[in-house]
Amino acid sequence: MTKVLTEPRSIRIKGRSFLAVVLTPDLPFDDWLVRLDDLAARSAGFFLGRPVVLDVSDLEIDRPQLKALIAGLASRNVSIMGVEGGRPSLVEPGMPPMLKGGKPAADYEVPRSETPEPASGNSAEAAANPPVEQAPPQVVVQQSQISAPSLIVRETVRSGQSVIYTQGDVTVIGSVQSGAEVIAGGSVHIYGALRGRALAGCVGNADARIFCRKFESELVAIDGVYAMTDDMDPELKGHPVQLWLEGDAIMTERMT
Repeated sequence: MTKVLTEPRSIRIKGRSFLAVVLTPDLPFDDWLVRLDDLAARSAGFFLGRPVVLDVSDLEIDRPQLKALIAGLASRNVSIMGVEGGRPSLVEPGMPPMLKGGKPAADYEVPRSETPEPASGNSAEAAANPPVEQAPPQVVVQQSQISAPSLIVRETVRSGQSVIYTQGDVTVIGSVQSGAEVIAGGSVHIYGALRGRALAGCVGNADARIFCRKFESELVAIDGVYAMTDDMDPELKGHPVQLWLEGDAIMTERMT
């Protein structure tokens, strides 16, 4: 007689590391949300499809304030995956969980090449029609086998693509198009036009810098301090520029 085994399989539990955006709000929250709205309006799609952690380590707030802040962010399509810092009593069932031990990820993400790959049914369409900014960034996760001081991208980073490398500098031998972004733990070097977003020192490196041959960026950030193109001297547009951090201000210099 043939026997059919109906015993359930064991449950598999695995660990994963993900690179998340960390928001550190300031009091009063209404004023901080106004500044967040300004950032979102001037850099569309920045938070869309991203895991976001809310850091309340340095805030004296109660649970109703935290719930109101999370609701305010949800109404702006910013989904909080967890809360870092603060008292455990701030969180109740139904709220994002408390997180501990956050640290920079060891993996990095790079965009696919322009050549469509047969494994993806929509890759040819995506190559012909770059994603609009409402779509999540297109990335491919690659495991870094050894620690490397820099990552070199030998192609243009196209709209909707994201290059994320937390272990050091990122050098792009090409341009960064509008709607694309480069995020580095160290400095960012763009040998073409920077029209999208460049974020340097993303894991806490205030000495990181941003260099580009043609400055037309939507947003730049160093060690969490960000600035928009409208905040910059208009005479910098279209010229070689370097940016660095002094205190809480991003400094710029036109290069020759």
